[in-house]
Amino acid sequence: MKAHTFSLVFFLFSVAQGLNPKCEIQDQGSNLQVPSKPLSWEEDVLQTQAKDQARLQYLSSLVAKKPVVPIASGKQIVQSCLGCSSTVFDNAKSTTFQSLGCQAPQSKQIQNPSCDGSDNTCIFNMTYGGTFTLANDSVSSYTFGCLQKTTGNSVPPQGLLGLGRGPLSLLSQTQDLYQSTFSYCLPNVSSANFSGSLRLGPVGQPVRIKYSPLLKNPRRPSVYFVNLIGIRVGNKVVDIPPSAIAFNPNTGAGTIIDSGTIFTRLVEPAYVAVRDEFQKLVKVANIASFGGFDTCYTVSIVASTITYMFASMNVTFPQDNLLIHSTIGSITCLAMATAPNNVNYVLNVRANMQQ
Repeated sequence: MKAHTFSLVFFLFSVAQGLNPKCEIQDQGSNLQVPSKPLSWEEDVLQTQAKDQARLQYLSSLVAKKPVVPIASGKQIVQSCLGCSSTVFDNAKSTTFQSLGCQAPQSKQIQNPSCDGSDNTCIFNMTYGGTFTLANDSVSSYTFGCLQKTTGNSVPPQGLLGLGRGPLSLLSQTQDLYQSTFSYCLPNVSSANFSGSLRLGPVGQPVRIKYSPLLKNPRRPSVYFVNLIGIRVGNKVVDIPPSAIAFNPNTGAGTIIDSGTIFTRLVEPAYVAVRDEFQKLVKVANIASFGGFDTCYTVSIVASTITYMFASMNVTFPQDNLLIHSTIGSITCLAMATAPNNVNYVLNVRANMQQ
C-alpha cells in the first residue's frame, strides 16, 4: 500500500506512510473514507473486477453516506447511472440542471459528440463524464455524463470518478478550487479492517515525500506518464531493452500509472525479464498457469521484492503488493502480466496493486 499525491506537474510518494496500512496522515483537509469489504474471489481471477466490483476497485465517497464510486486516475469524465434504475436521477426535480446544446463549449470537448435533432441536445458515446457538492465544497456548472448503455465490463454499476488530465475530469473542472492536486492512500488488498483515503487540494497533503515528474504525452494526453528507467528484482536490475520502457511522445510509448487498473502489465521484453528473475529467486519448481497469470504456485512461497526505478527515486514493493491468492485451493500467482501487443506503441501500466 502506498500513499500518492498527484498534480499536473509532480508525482509524489509518501515516505512517512510507506507501507503503513493505516494510512496515517495528519488530517488538515477533507479526508473521504469508505470501509473496505472482504475479498470475494471467483474461480477465474481475471474476472474479479467484473464479478466483484466492490473489491479491488478503490472507492471514494463524494458525499458522506452517499453511494461510492471507484476512482480512475486515467479517466476523464465522472460517470454515473449505469446499472441503476432510470429514476435514479430525475432532472425535472432539479432546479439547477440544464442540458447542453451541441454548440456549448463542453460539447466540443467530448470525443465524437452527436446532436438530438428534436432539441439540439449534445449526446455522447464513449467507451469509458447544476451545482456539484463535494464534502463541504461546492462546484458550480459541473459537467458530468450519465451512462445508460455500455458494452463489456469496464465500467462498474456505480460509475467512475475520473481523475485524469482531460478537460472534463474532476481535477480539471475543480482546478481553481483544488489546484489540480490530489492524493490517495490505497488499502492493502488482503485487509478488511480499514479504508483508504482520497485528499483533494494542496491542504493536508503528505509532508515527507519524494518526487518523480509526471510526464505529458501528446499521444495520450489524459493519462499520467512516469519516467521508468529500470526494474530491480531482489538485488538485481533485470536486463530490459531501453525501448521497452522509454517514454516516447512521438509514439505514445512509456509507462503510466492508473488507479482504475488492478494488475500491472508490462510489455513482453520487460515482463519476461522480471518474471524469469522472480522465478529464479523463488526457487520452486512447480510453476503453473492460472487464468491470465503464467507464474503461479500451489505451495507456499516467499517472494522477492520488486523495485521500480525512476529518474529521481526508487519504489520497492513487498510480496503483499506482488502476489495474488486464490481461495480456490491454495494457488498463489505473481500479480503481473504481459501487456497486449500494439503495433503503434508500447505501453506499460503500473496498476493499483503496485501503488
